[in-house]
Amino acid sequence: MEINRKQILESLLDTIACISNKAYQRRVWINGEGPEVDDFDETVCYFFQGIDDIIDKYREFKLTEAQCQVLKLFRNEFEKFSDDNNFPYLFIDTPEWTRITEMAKDVLDHFKGA
Repeated sequence: MEINRKQILESLLDTIACISNKAYQRRVWINGEGPEVDDFDETVCYFFQGIDDIIDKYREFKLTEAQCQVLKLFRNEFEKFSDDNNFPYLFIDTPEWTRITEMAKDVLDHFKGA
């Protein structure tokens, strides 16, 4: 069975886009307003589901060294944050979360046009 690396990477970037967007988080994670159905726990699971494989095999995913490095940095910081935080309504306005959202935007910038 052929692995669709492009689709796997696009799914990861969609998840990172959710992490970068506080308006989305307030609307969907905190207020439960749709049409999306999502929460912080699902986002964490989706993110970590395939990130290590993408980083380990970044050349197979046609990533540059810079893209791989920014993903590693983000993965490490997001992992530390998500290990200690579970409730978006408690952390959404913290400087720590703002840093994570800014890092997520930086990741997305590295993948523009890719």
